[in-house]
Amino acid sequence: MADGELREVFPDVYWLQGTVRMGPGMTINRVMVVLRHEGELAVVNAVRPQDPSILDALGKVTKVVHIGVHGMDDAWYCDHYGAKKWGARGVAGVDVVLGEETEQPVPWIRTFQFSLTKTPELALLADRDEGLLITCDSVQNWPDLDGCSLIAKGVAKAIGFDARPAQIGPPWRKRQTPDGGSLKADFERMLELPFDHLVGGHGKPLIRGAKAALRSTVDSVFA
Repeated sequence: MADGELREVFPDVYWLQGTVRMGPGMTINRVMVVLRHEGELAVVNAVRPQDPSILDALGKVTKVVHIGVHGMDDAWYCDHYGAKKWGARGVAGVDVVLGEETEQPVPWIRTFQFSLTKTPELALLADRDEGLLITCDSVQNWPDLDGCSLIAKGVAKAIGFDARPAQIGPPWRKRQTPDGGSLKADFERMLELPFDHLVGGHGKPLIRGAKAALRSTVDSVFA
């Protein structure tokens, strides 16, 4: 559905906020990150743009990086551009397995792999400024509810999303936490990464203070 402007957040790192219809009257925003290296593009949390020329102007899309459950547009990128799909072992349709010890989609990216989730979940750490953490649904930054329909705004608030930075998605946490278990150890390990910025699969980028905000969230959620 409708998407906004492709914006550069750091050198060779771009983000685009699109939308997706979840049901009647339920539209929410979703975010794609584009990484550029030597004229090639890797798209993370793929969103099919209404005008693909905004990507063509940056370079050639060669990789689709699947780090969470956002994958409805992966196939379009693979078909349209002949891109290879990168993702964790066990993810359907992956051409290149991605993990902490594997080849990375661009050389200035590191992969973080959750070890406790029910299904494979990754995050990426980009070597930009003091570190940029790229997530799917695990960590989301909602300074506002732009791109969400009126009904979706009400539902988001009802399930625990508000204007706090670096939130752990409540539905994601419920879906990914093993019965009787906890994901705290994974987030404690994530907090050991060197980052100060965040772009999640929903919301908007959080520039500066992302690690401190996530620390506050972890302390609150897993108290």
